[in-house]
Amino acid sequence: MRSTKFKDVRWKFADSRIVMGKNKLMQIALGRSDADEYETDLQHVSNFINGANVGLLLTSKSRKEVEEYFAQLVEPDFARAGAVAHRTISITDEDLNDKPVSVMEGLRKLGMPVEIKNGKIVLIPKEYSICKEGDDLTVEQCKLLTQFGIQLAEFRVKLVCHWSKGKFESLE
Repeated sequence: MRSTKFKDVRWKFADSRIVMGKNKLMQIALGRSDADEYETDLQHVSNFINGANVGLLLTSKSRKEVEEYFAQLVEPDFARAGAVAHRTISITDEDLNDKPVSVMEGLRKLGMPVEIKNGKIVLIPKEYSICKEGDDLTVEQCKLLTQFGIQLAEFRVKLVCHWSKGKFESLE
């Protein structure tokens, strides 16, 4: 999880426990079957622990309070490599006006065709497309998007199940 965005969640639930780690270890701790589950119906929670960026929130706060908080928690964020671009992003010479000449070499390494004219960075073609809608983003494209402050992703937490006092409920 991204710590810069996730720190607000940790602060909001400071009196709770947030557990993130190896999926298999969390599954074993909760129990994978009736015979080895720690509490009644925890094996069902264990079945939802798969994939990347999965965690457990152990809290005494009300279910309503938790669901309301996470429903409104949507923040723009910088995309990571492998994400799909949901729009086409192009850069023009005007976007480079505020960039110092010292970043030119970094932009070139990321594949951007730039040069210095009259003490300013300019694009060799007057427009450069960083990404096209529907493309999988590369590491270089993500670094360029970050360099220009363009956020294509959203940070959000999706609740998938709820367990309390032996009662399990899927939220999907």
